[in-house]
Amino acid sequence: MIPRFGSLASLLERDGDHVSEAGRTILLSHGRTQERAVLLFHGLTSTPKQFRRYAQALFERGYNVLAPRLPRHGHRDRLTEALAGVTEARLRTFASESLNAARTLGEHVTVAGFSAGGTLALWLAQRAQFDRAVAIAPFFGAAIVPPPLMGTICAALLRLPNRFLWWDPVRRERQMPEHGYPRYPTHALARLYRLSREIVDDAASAPPKAREVVVVFNAGEASVSNAATRGLLSTWRRAGAQVDEIVLRAMPPSHDVIEPERRVDLATRVFPLILDAIDPRHDA
Repeated sequence: MIPRFGSLASLLERDGDHVSEAGRTILLSHGRTQERAVLLFHGLTSTPKQFRRYAQALFERGYNVLAPRLPRHGHRDRLTEALAGVTEARLRTFASESLNAARTLGEHVTVAGFSAGGTLALWLAQRAQFDRAVAIAPFFGAAIVPPPLMGTICAALLRLPNRFLWWDPVRRERQMPEHGYPRYPTHALARLYRLSREIVDDAASAPPKAREVVVVFNAGEASVSNAATRGLLSTWRRAGAQVDEIVLRAMPPSHDVIEPERRVDLATRVFPLILDAIDPRHDA
């Protein structure tokens, strides 16, 4: 059995009674250290359940799989204001702890994440040595905001009171998925953007330490800025880094391409594409 100590034990022990069953960290282990392990980061206000289908498929391909619950996520109370306490420092610590935990599960580690989780995957890719980073629609700014203005807007948000806004102002607390929060705090978005800027700023002086980096873009992206993310990739390529893109084409305007409880048709369509981006070595 893989001993549960250090970072791995810490991640698992945080799932107390205040955390819903769907919100808990997912650990799928073959009972020993495998050749390969994968670390999966879910998106802002979601839970590890967002990656459940991917986790099971990767486990069946021989991976040990860890999908940790992001800080202050997954509470039983979907209207909790716990996310008001999210900070860049806490996200940095969480990402590093999660990678340390994944390293106890496999000799070679892939880190993948969606949206905010994709930002964390690229933050680790810039700083840490591991095999492969896969960022699915990572957040480096809002699609409706020109990249040069994003920093100014986020600075203003942090000066203003922290407000909780509905993802869907019509359905409000009735919106899907049930395992996620229906609201997000404005300060959390601003802090996540500042974390993304750390990656961009550091990339100007050093290439990523991860051996391979892959970014999955939705050509029909409706929420995050593809242009801002491509700016980072251009910087990395100039430094000689191995960076690839996968573009999901002919997709409806959408951001959440992996959540089956929101768009089952879209999630089903992209599942094999993203699964193979995470595990391109698999012989189907």
